Amino acid sequence: MNVAVVGSGLIGPVHVEALRRLGVPVRGILGSTPEKSRAAADKLDLEKAYASYSELLHDEAITVVHITSPNRFHYEQVKGALEAGKHVVCEKPLAMTSKESAELVTLARRRPGQVTAVNYNIRFYPLSLEARARVRRGELGDIFHVRGAYVQDWLLLPDDFNWRVLAEEGGAVRAVGDIGTHWLDLLMFITGLEVEAVLADLKTVHPVRYRPLGSVETFKDKEPKGPGDRNPVEIKTEDYGSVLLRFRSGARGVMTVSQVTAGRKNRLTYEIAGAKAALAWDSEAPNTLWIGRRESANQSLIRDPALLDRGAASFASYPGGHNEGFPDTFKQLYRAVYEDIRRGQPAAEPLYATFQDGHRELLLCEAVLDSHRRGGWVTVPNA
Repeated sequence: MNVAVVGSGLIGPVHVEALRRLGVPVRGILGSTPEKSRAAADKLDLEKAYASYSELLHDEAITVVHITSPNRFHYEQVKGALEAGKHVVCEKPLAMTSKESAELVTLARRRPGQVTAVNYNIRFYPLSLEARARVRRGELGDIFHVRGAYVQDWLLLPDDFNWRVLAEEGGAVRAVGDIGTHWLDLLMFITGLEVEAVLADLKTVHPVRYRPLGSVETFKDKEPKGPGDRNPVEIKTEDYGSVLLRFRSGARGVMTVSQVTAGRKNRLTYEIAGAKAALAWDSEAPNTLWIGRRESANQSLIRDPALLDRGAASFASYPGGHNEGFPDTFKQLYRAVYEDIRRGQPAAEPLYATFQDGHRELLLCEAVLDSHRRGGWVTVPNA
């Protein structure tokens, strides 16, 4: 088994590191130019620096492709990898539109021996899996409502710039698509709820941003620049959004996303209110799960394999008190993916997000944008 990674920015090297921790051999990497491929391969000590995606796909040694390139390339690159007979792990979004993602779901179904996954890594915090196990065991009872947020500050200033702010590069929705889909995927994964309809309010805080003359990596280039170093660019994607949610079960929810909240570096929070108990979690303190009670004391469960559900404990590599975080979620996600690759087919109900899940997120994003433009509730099509 050999892996090739597409994308040499922030997340591509994260994939490489996680795969190496599992002992999965990474053969090579493809950057946006041959020069970037070579630089990344040298830095990561990889054998191959691919000059093109075609070269990568024609490398018969490669059995799995990890796609971490900018969003607009995902559809064609995933399609090419599937047609070349490779297993695929794709960063979200799976595609730029639900029409494209639906086609990829169909292609994947025609190839049942190929494992296909979307990289929703937050599912694999051990306490995310613990929360899911508790819901499944009925410890919360019927779920009344969910609420939460995903907030960051890396695009707080008008001269903060990245390709993600451009609709033609990242998609028509940005904060919702970039981080909101992580929140939505996680809450649906934990609760089993399905969104029936949405009511959205989005806001572009900076209608004009100032683009530097060179390229900018995610979360980089925070130093202020003079006006001569940047060009003004009109921005049509949202910096902030709040979305009311109606679930098919009758439960309700609300999600807020922001990439302009000062001091919040990368914080996902949720609270799930059930008839018997509530659960709350914060990704910036990921080793504690709050459990709310009405008739007894509340609890704070520390991530400790000895205290977790057996399934959740299997994705906690270290004893209690030895904290696990963001990089570990990638490792644990790939553990699940590569177990299926070694078996020769996907599990019946994999813990990792499938292409079907990725398609569902595109349908949600399109419904959110439609709701914002209409100013009313919009029904989400069935995935």
